[in-house]
Amino acid sequence: MAGERDLDRLLASLSAVLAEGVHVFATVAEVPPGLTPRMTFREAEGTTLILLREEAEARGIAYEFPCRMITLDVHSALEAVGFIARVATELAARGMGVNPVSGFYHDHLFVPEGREAEALAVLAEIARGAQG
Repeated sequence: MAGERDLDRLLASLSAVLAEGVHVFATVAEVPPGLTPRMTFREAEGTTLILLREEAEARGIAYEFPCRMITLDVHSALEAVGFIARVATELAARGMGVNPVSGFYHDHLFVPEGREAEALAVLAEIARGAQG
């Protein structure tokens, strides 16, 4: 079940899938019952949530950074070196911030709403370049 560690193979096999909906980042003291965030991360200052904007608005939760989630459809190892750095560097070169989140099987990129098509094009460009 180990993921790929080789950077060249990761980049050459890179494909991306855009998730439905607009996600947002929020912070709460505790997660309200019945809420279904995409991600929950506890920090000293509060609990960070990534959730759909419509869910945040329906619950009256203040949020920031409306974004789209792109899943990198390659099973990267958690120990893989340089994969997210390369992707983030290419996006940064185009003036695009990205908030990456790594799951066990995949990495996910949260890119600014309205720039998802550009981000997908950059990812495809990275893969083509790595394929030679």
